[in-house]
Order: sequence, then structure tokens, then C-alpha cells
Amino acid sequence: MLSIDIQNHRFQVRAAAVFIEGDFVLLHRLDGDDFWALPGGRVEAGEDGASTIVREMAEELGDAVTCGPLLYTVENFFEIAGKAHHEIGLYYRAQLPHDSRVRDTSVEHAGVEGDKALVFAWFPRHALDAITLHPSFLKAALCEEPLAHRHVIQRD
Repeated sequence: MLSIDIQNHRFQVRAAAVFIEGDFVLLHRLDGDDFWALPGGRVEAGEDGASTIVREMAEELGDAVTCGPLLYTVENFFEIAGKAHHEIGLYYRAQLPHDSRVRDTSVEHAGVEGDKALVFAWFPRHALDAITLHPSFLKAALCEEPLAHRHVIQRD
């Protein structure tokens, strides 16, 4: 995975998927975390961002997703447990298979990240202000119509 410690920062490249069903967006969190994020993961060396989405969703959900166009290119600066992070984020529009169990927007769905449990849930796009979502620019960006590519610098 593209994640290194350099100059007192953890630098990483992450790809994330934007799944939309009607007015809902799919988010996930590690079981026990107090914040939500778009599903995805760190890009592996030699791997493009779209392939990362396909691989991560196969690993985490067991679904063969389709990755669409790039929506956001994000320079994300944040801190976790006292450690500064500098992340390059590639956020793609993506589609779940038509027969995916995860398309049910009325329930939470279990996933896995290695040996850790993930929770996937659908949220109304117009109600994202009510939850803790990282990076925070997504609260407004995911409500825009149409969703269109843009470059974002986010400092949380």
C-alpha cells in the first residue's frame, strides 16, 4: 500500500467510491469508530485508483463493483491519534452489481477489513450534516447536482 512516514507525516494515497442509490449515499466505518467515510482503501504500488476500488470492494463486501469517472481529487490533511496525515484521495463514482445485497438502503451491511469488522450504511444525502463524516467537504459536495469533478484541498 502507498503509505509512508516522512517528515513527521504519514503520506498515503487512498481511493474511495461514491455509491448513490436514489437520494442515498453509501458510507462505511470500522466497527467502534465514531466517524463515517466513503468506502475504499489505500492504493497499492503499481495499482491505479479505479482498480483499487474494485479490489477493495471485493475484499470488504464480496461484490464485483464497476468503477466510473473520477469525481474528486482531494489533498487531505488531518490528524489521527496525534499523528499528522497527508493524503491524496481519488474519489470515483461507482456502481454496485444489480443483485448486490448492499443495494438495500434500509439496513446496515457487514463488511470486513482484514480481521476488523466494517459497518456499511446508506444515508440521505441531504442529511449528512447530522453525522460525523470525513473528509468534511463531502457533506456539501455529495448534495450537489450533478456530481462533477473538482479538486479539493481539505484541512480538518
